[in-house]
Amino acid sequence: MTESGTEVELGIDNLLFRIVPGLAEQWQGSTPDEIAQIERIADRPLPSFYRWFLSRMGRSMGPLTYPSLDFSAQRVITCYADGLVAPNPRFLLIAYESDEMMSQHLFYDFSASTREDALITRRDAEDGELFDIFETLREMLARGALFRFRVRKMPQQCEGAVKGSNPDFLSRLDSVMSSLGFTKPISTGRRCRLYDRPDAAMVCDGLPRSGLDNRLNFTLGGGNAGMLRKILGEIATESSLEVKVFTWTPALQ
Repeated sequence: MTESGTEVELGIDNLLFRIVPGLAEQWQGSTPDEIAQIERIADRPLPSFYRWFLSRMGRSMGPLTYPSLDFSAQRVITCYADGLVAPNPRFLLIAYESDEMMSQHLFYDFSASTREDALITRRDAEDGELFDIFETLREMLARGALFRFRVRKMPQQCEGAVKGSNPDFLSRLDSVMSSLGFTKPISTGRRCRLYDRPDAAMVCDGLPRSGLDNRLNFTLGGGNAGMLRKILGEIATESSLEVKVFTWTPALQ
């Protein structure tokens, strides 16, 4: 059974309000007219999650604001009105990149619509090669928030990769993490996993359409290296899972 739009919105509401200080006082939503203008540009019904996003953060993302990405409804509308981006039935601009070194903006790719949302890809304003980054905007937003306000706040972090030997490796990873007291704050697709407990948090992700369905990169944060080693050791005891650590932050002595 799939989640309804209401359940999706409630789940991410609960996550963001729990971990992001001052969010409710600082985010600002779009007007109904702005949302309607974007829907006319898309020439299709907007994904229900994007409507939720615009209604909550379409004018300001508050503490969730990205340094150089402008997700505001007005910026999207202006980019189309000024001819920077031409309407396209497959792609919809959702974030303008102001860093000239990056140059590529974020678009929905409606050819990969899923779970009342759609794939997020980077590309030039007019056209060009696609660089897929997340299966959904919902996962991009939730992963970014958990990483920034939970994982990066921990005294010790490590980065690495977890790999499975069979197609259902994520179910095995979920089982191990649950046995360690972690919850999944929102449901995710096959290229993202988010885990949280009071003293530790972990984000796992992989590029959509990469062909590496049995591997995700991870960043794990907790109180100390011993705690993280214990968590990773429990994951590695599952015979179908393999864990590799690449870096520790701060570096271990």
